[in-house]
Amino acid sequence: MLNTNVTTQGSLTFRVLTEDQIFELTKAAMEILEKVGFNVLHEGARKLLKSAGAVVDGEMVKVPEFIVRQCLATAPKGWTIYDRNGKRALEVEGRKSYYGTSTASPNTKDALTGEYHETRVADLSLAAKVADALENIDWVMPMGSVQDVPAQAAELHEFVATVINTTKPIVFLSYSPQGMEIVFDMAEEIAGGRDKLRERPFLVAYPEPITPLVMPDYVVGRIFLAADRFLPQMMGPAVQLGATGPVTIPAAVAHGTAESMMCVVLAQLKNPGCPVGLGCNFAAFDMASGLMSAGGPEMSLALAAQAEVAQSFGLPTWGLAGATDAKVQDAQAGVEATFHIMAQGLAGLNLIHDVGYMDGSMACSVEQLVLGDEIIGMARRFMRGLDFSPRQIARDLMYQVGPGGEFLSQPHTVQHFKKELWRPSIFTRQPMESWKDEGEKDTLARVREKIRHISETHKPEPLPDALIETLERMKSEGELALTRE
Repeated sequence: MLNTNVTTQGSLTFRVLTEDQIFELTKAAMEILEKVGFNVLHEGARKLLKSAGAVVDGEMVKVPEFIVRQCLATAPKGWTIYDRNGKRALEVEGRKSYYGTSTASPNTKDALTGEYHETRVADLSLAAKVADALENIDWVMPMGSVQDVPAQAAELHEFVATVINTTKPIVFLSYSPQGMEIVFDMAEEIAGGRDKLRERPFLVAYPEPITPLVMPDYVVGRIFLAADRFLPQMMGPAVQLGATGPVTIPAAVAHGTAESMMCVVLAQLKNPGCPVGLGCNFAAFDMASGLMSAGGPEMSLALAAQAEVAQSFGLPTWGLAGATDAKVQDAQAGVEATFHIMAQGLAGLNLIHDVGYMDGSMACSVEQLVLGDEIIGMARRFMRGLDFSPRQIARDLMYQVGPGGEFLSQPHTVQHFKKELWRPSIFTRQPMESWKDEGEKDTLARVREKIRHISETHKPEPLPDALIETLERMKSEGELALTRE
């Protein structure tokens, strides 16, 4: 029988914008590019833009809409990211959502003691190892900006510490084109050559322009390098509502979209067809403290709206969830993480990063990452929705059990309960007496217990010793070269 009137499986989603509103935001972003313009501090980029038809006056560049639309058209409508072993991992397209760790904080909330200290290479190693073991963390960023190595070579240490401890895809924030080039060279060694890395990339670059409307030389250099090697990059301008960008969300979304479009234009003019994402970051600027908020509801509202603009062009999107402004793992930390994980998953954002941020993005926390993993699992079960296939509705089962029967012993229950019923790994469902007998552990105690278990028992798939030696040599030689410049 063919029943064209029934949908057997439906996941939960929501929309923020109408088609008319997407049109208005797109036109506003195009107008910023064409009429307001950007300060472009890279001479080669200005020449490239001028040859394409942009208006260049010193460092000021205005890009007509026809150029922007041509570049958006040449960008691929999604791309696939592989793991370190070359296996398909993430299909970054449409409304498929994947959650990843936080990154680039100067501080770390220690995974086992809870104390705050400057981020060290060892913190990144442990964070990558824990992320490798977590079921609902799909990809990894180096969890912090390390402070115990020369700053000029920090990304080399961050990449090596991360890639050795996880096979999952990596998104990395480099600090200079020179450092990025060395990281790409390392990734090529792991993949087995430049062509193999391009064919099956396991890392994504993450360039961030300076808001408002400035394209620094070093950021453009990183965009060009990724474009030349045909490796994916997710654009990441960061707009603080009321500080570096407009306080009203529609204006901020138009503003951030224009900055992301400018990054896409530069990449596509450099190498048409190279993989890019039309991503953006938004956060409220707290007018009382003068600090950025990673937990306010405005963030997900703006990200969802901007994502719908990007989706209208078929381009991958960028989110920020699982973070908190809280300083300890308390109710605030759980509520803020849950709100944004759920909201952005429902909005269909693709790469959702920063699971694990605390203290308004000033510290990475493996505790918060583990809590976020639990929340993501719960949210994914909810967002998966309902299956209305005949086996799920199970009409015959009702006849078999009948009035006064029970379902626990039925084969249907055995066949379906593991998929149908989400089970926590941290949150407790124990009877009160059992909970008391086991020490009355709160959520933080169980989080730390899980971290200890992972650190003691989880063995990430190792790289060959010879390859590790090669990476360490490249890191040492690269550090020497970068610190001499």
